Amino acid sequence: MSSDRGIVIAGGGLAAQRCAETLRRRGFDGRLTIVCGEPELPYDRPPLSKGVLAGTTGDGVHFRDAAWYEDNAVELLLGRRAEALDPGERCLTVDRGERLPYSELLIATGAAPRTLPQLAGFSNVHALRTLGDARALGSELGAGTRLTIVGAGFIGQEVAASALALGAEVTLLEALPLPLAGLLGEPVGRWLAGLHEEEGVRVKLDAQLTGARGNGRVEELTLGDGTAIGCDVVVAGVGVQPAAGWLAGSGIDPAAVLVDAAGRTAVPHVYAAGDVCRAFDTVRGVHTRTEHWDAASRQGTNVALAMLGDEPAPHVMPSFWSDQHGVRIQYVGHAEDADRHVIDGDPAQRDFTVLYSRGEIPVAGLAVGRPRELIAMRRLIEAARRGQPANEPAIEPTT
Repeated sequence: MSSDRGIVIAGGGLAAQRCAETLRRRGFDGRLTIVCGEPELPYDRPPLSKGVLAGTTGDGVHFRDAAWYEDNAVELLLGRRAEALDPGERCLTVDRGERLPYSELLIATGAAPRTLPQLAGFSNVHALRTLGDARALGSELGAGTRLTIVGAGFIGQEVAASALALGAEVTLLEALPLPLAGLLGEPVGRWLAGLHEEEGVRVKLDAQLTGARGNGRVEELTLGDGTAIGCDVVVAGVGVQPAAGWLAGSGIDPAAVLVDAAGRTAVPHVYAAGDVCRAFDTVRGVHTRTEHWDAASRQGTNVALAMLGDEPAPHVMPSFWSDQHGVRIQYVGHAEDADRHVIDGDPAQRDFTVLYSRGEIPVAGLAVGRPRELIAMRRLIEAARRGQPANEPAIEPTT
């Protein structure tokens, strides 16, 4: 396939990179443009809360060096953002009013951190989504820094571990009774909270943030129970939302960018991949947004295959990993579908697995310190999932 219009990729993350690599590897020789919202070469995000923040990785997180893009004739528009989509004209508008015609378009603009109104306007409140965020936060951390993290999801927990290793005094706030218990179950939630407390993190559960005090910088946070927490730096880790507002009026709903198994949207010649979209799970029969590294990588590759008229790779289960306090936590499957779980091993020794099932059917697995057993659980779950694929609901093209 070749076209003077070429292929345009809006977004510079993992899905975008995998799409570009696959297109060139599969022989696409037309014009190929990646519109990157940040002034950085495309880079990997998982190290941001770990090696980059801890200062052990530096900035060596870019997927490729500048020479790769030049050698593969991939045009990078750095520090430029998608602003509007005109599918009738098959044209993407970026900032400064520049219009980029396309033959095929990939939407891969990812997600943006959610914000808390109580923390608005303070210069020492950080999110952690970009390399710039990691640099800014890292510059404020050091021995004795009082860091408070609002939100005990995996990003919040990884930041807590990295900051503690730098000598910071870390407080981790979670509004729910246990971190991640809704997904992983109460025993794992209790174990996660205990892991951080054992390492020296102050963990406060059922902690409702009600206010913040300070002159330009937060000096004290207040909680619903009246507790006041003094702090030098604050990290807000309360989740993300799709960075899709720029799609308003295009025929694609910014609140739910639905795609089929190959990444096609309802708009002809427009695809989406990564955190911005809800991809169709051919086994479970639902559209879901999977905010994990492997999903973005796989979806970006599948979009390239679809653009070239090839079949996408078979659907695989979501999986992720997290490194905290020297402990590797790995997960695969859909624990949200489970109604029972079985723990094998000793959580107190940071050496155990959890197999999640629905009835007698395994649907997810979690491994702590047991990478080989995660492989075995994946095979077990995949064997149980085999059978007739779910009927995919049609995503009707718009005109």
